[in-house]
Amino acid sequence: MTLSELYQQIEGDYEQAMRVLRMEKLLDKYVKKFPDTGVIDALLRSQHSGDANAIFETAHAAKGVCANLGLVKLAALSSTVADEFRPGHARAMSDAELADTFCAIKELYGKTLDGIRCYTMS
Repeated sequence: MTLSELYQQIEGDYEQAMRVLRMEKLLDKYVKKFPDTGVIDALLRSQHSGDANAIFETAHAAKGVCANLGLVKLAALSSTVADEFRPGHARAMSDAELADTFCAIKELYGKTLDGIRCYTMS
């Protein structure tokens, strides 16, 4: 599997990631390290904390890491959560909508991890 094929499989944006990192060697290195960053794991754990600031901070961090790696759907979902808990802003989503967003993050994250595992083994 090529890096480009990985990005197709995980619904990422290979071109965006290359614009940020500029070298496929760097993209390869960092996409392989993505599972070890723990940013999405921390975001998913924060959901149960009830701490709005922790949710915002972890969502904001996840958004940045995912955007830099071209994981655009994970970045967008993380951004939605960050915006929901941004200090000084009133919440707009219902608890059910928020739960659905976290569920979508978890599902896409699993798909992304599976794709990266397959990529590293090929």
